[in-house]
Amino acid sequence: MDWLHLLILAIVQGLTEFLPISSSAHLILPAKIMGWQDQGPMIDLMAHLGSLGAVVIYYRKDVAQMIGGGFDLLSLNATRYKKPQAKLAFHILIATPPALLVGLLMSLKGWDELVRSPLIIAWAMIGFGIVLWLADVMGKKQKTIEGMNWQAALLIGLAQVIAFIPGTSRSGITMTAARGLGYTRSEAARFSMLLAIPTILAGGSFAFLKLLKDGGGTASLTDGLIVAGLSLVAAYFAIYVFMKLIDKISFFPFMLYRLALGGALLWWLAGVGA
Repeated sequence: MDWLHLLILAIVQGLTEFLPISSSAHLILPAKIMGWQDQGPMIDLMAHLGSLGAVVIYYRKDVAQMIGGGFDLLSLNATRYKKPQAKLAFHILIATPPALLVGLLMSLKGWDELVRSPLIIAWAMIGFGIVLWLADVMGKKQKTIEGMNWQAALLIGLAQVIAFIPGTSRSGITMTAARGLGYTRSEAARFSMLLAIPTILAGGSFAFLKLLKDGGGTASLTDGLIVAGLSLVAAYFAIYVFMKLIDKISFFPFMLYRLALGGALLWWLAGVGA
């Protein structure tokens, strides 16, 4: 693979994975528009591992608490279940399975390829961008993760399933759900990003098995390592800036971006169709 292709894929994956603008859409569209060959499972795996590394590093304290909370849950001690770290681990645990089950089913049935359409991406970018903004501006937003209950965690996990529609954005739809349930912007983003960790791990494991079975395509291990490193740096930068600004700027700029990109894509599709 040429350097330009690797550079664009890595930076786009890193910058968009945790922003509410759909990383899958930004990865699919360049290939569709520029006529690039599919990058293969090796590059997909390494790009996501780079993004995973970024969120783990940024939220290293929360990750350590989640791990400790996991041991609290395994202890079968009711007193330890009440600890904040055990509650966080439990909420991430119950929010994760819906997306894993649906993702596995879609992959086995080949349905994930059926929805990789620029037209679907365009309308999902627009529609879910508006939903994100509406959830952001309606109602009181005062809740924190520490006060979350299992019902809220499960609802956010169910919302994550919708992200299998390219253009929806995994981070976007989970933040939308959290905002709709009354969580502050920063807390909605925090839970969304922590929820990404087991989701990316599971997806990466599946991609690794696919890699062993089918091979990595035309990409080399060196290509993969380059993509992982660039994706990590880009993702960490995106998370850092996003978390510094989100309480100040709201989700309105992201809605505008989604509307503009979705509209531009519809315009491009109309031209192609003509």
